[in-house]
Amino acid sequence: MPIWTVVRPLLVVAGVVAAVLAVDRLLVLAVGRLAAGRPGARRWEMLRHCRIPALVTALTALLLAGEPGMGLPSGIGPPLRHGLLLALLVSAGWLTARTVSLFIESALTRYASGRRRDPGRVRRARTQAELVGRICDAGIAVLTLAAALMTFPAVRAVGASLLASAGLLGLVVGVAAQSSLANLFAGIQLAFGDMVRIGDVVVVAGEWGTVEEITLTAVVIATWDQRRIVMPVSYFAGKPFENWSRRDPGITGTVLLHLDHRTPVDELRAEFEKLLAGDERWDGTGRALQVVDTTPSTIVVRALMTAADADRAFELRCAVREHLVAFLRDRHPAALPRVTVAAAAPQPRSAEPGSAGRGVAEREDAER
Repeated sequence: MPIWTVVRPLLVVAGVVAAVLAVDRLLVLAVGRLAAGRPGARRWEMLRHCRIPALVTALTALLLAGEPGMGLPSGIGPPLRHGLLLALLVSAGWLTARTVSLFIESALTRYASGRRRDPGRVRRARTQAELVGRICDAGIAVLTLAAALMTFPAVRAVGASLLASAGLLGLVVGVAAQSSLANLFAGIQLAFGDMVRIGDVVVVAGEWGTVEEITLTAVVIATWDQRRIVMPVSYFAGKPFENWSRRDPGITGTVLLHLDHRTPVDELRAEFEKLLAGDERWDGTGRALQVVDTTPSTIVVRALMTAADADRAFELRCAVREHLVAFLRDRHPAALPRVTVAAAAPQPRSAEPGSAGRGVAEREDAER
């Protein structure tokens, strides 16, 4: 085997690798200078995520273009050409997915950085952007796989018959994947119907938590005790649930106290208002302390307070409950509820046989 047959492919590969690395270095320096001292660092950071797929795509494309110049034998050239073509298709799909993700993230960042932007609208845009990104990734993956399969002659030969039976195949797949398709369309309805968004505080099936992730088929809810509840998207499209932050994250907290009838309600109300005035968790929108019910032994006092979100409302409720109970314990202990227990009435002793006769004899002896 002539040595040139071995050296020639190596020279072509080395030249392609050197050219790609040189262009990559120049682009890195140019991007670094453009990003220096300019806002939008997040955008440049995301642009770097496209670097690896871009390098792989450029490398495989140049190798595929330079393959005829390698002078490879007939037993090596066609398989190598096919492998490079498959690698080019996969890397191009990878680069396309990263590019679409970059555009979506850039648009979302630009939208969220707007002045006086409503946080609810930002969460809605983020939810829709993530769903669109997942749909695009799935579509790109399917197209890449289809293009890779069409490079095989056997698959290309049966393409006509596959197209002819596409209707029947689609019907079979639709029936088999009915649940998955229902979740997919429910996810689209969920995102663009603005029913629930990432970051919303919801109560689902008796569980309180925050929506952490929305995929094409499931919704992940993070609970207060660090659990993760994964529920199908179709649940939110077909069953009622509570969304505490759909329009406004503000919420009203409630504290119930069961107290004695002698409770000085006016002093308790003044202490409650004083507490809220010095607590930064109260948003200043509303407050109230009222007697809402009575029982034969207690009165029911309800304290209402507003907060900017559910987390602050919960902390404020705990603080108010603890402070008011301590205030009554220290200043008005008679206001705390008590359980009254009455002494049992003495029961008459039952007479024993012969006790009446003994009693008469004892009285006669005492008289004598």
